[in-house]
Amino acid sequence: MTAPTVAVYADESCLGNGKEGENPGGAGVLIEHLGASGSLTRRDLWVSAPGTTNNQMALRSVIEACRALHGKGKSLSIVFTTDSKYIVDGMNSWVFGWARNGWKRKTGPIENLALWHDALRAAAPHQIEWRWVRGHNGHAQNEYANHLAIRAAETQAESGGLVESAFDDWRASAGKKGERMDAFPTTFTPGSRLPVV
Repeated sequence: MTAPTVAVYADESCLGNGKEGENPGGAGVLIEHLGASGSLTRRDLWVSAPGTTNNQMALRSVIEACRALHGKGKSLSIVFTTDSKYIVDGMNSWVFGWARNGWKRKTGPIENLALWHDALRAAAPHQIEWRWVRGHNGHAQNEYANHLAIRAAETQAESGGLVESAFDDWRASAGKKGERMDAFPTTFTPGSRLPVV
């Protein structure tokens, strides 16, 4: 096992998820990179949509994070942590069965298929370990990604790519010092090579 080059923490929000009508949503991403000198760099990213679902925004978090990280043309080793079992189960299991079955399933059409394809294409250049964390459970990086997602949903704002992170200021101002915070991952077990679409 080797160490990853990047840690990604992602969360999503949809205000009124499941209710009738257009429900605004957002996705928030915190990216951590540990430099050769041992210094940690953080970047933020957030996107929004006027009418969406939690699952659609979870897929957008994968798409936007992977695209942003591939912007310099490098293939990275990424630990992608999210509280979305939809993403973790999908990327670790479901997409392989769907691909074998011609992107169909016995119970009907695959929901959000175009977004799944976009997520697979965005993730393809990288080696990714998909990790699940329980949401709203005092995990600082996940709570911060959730903060970014809710703010994006409420304001319908977007970061326009990676920006300097406000994680430390958020922790200080929100009194989050007691929350559990992950150290930068020291192990990395990439998932299986994702299906080509």
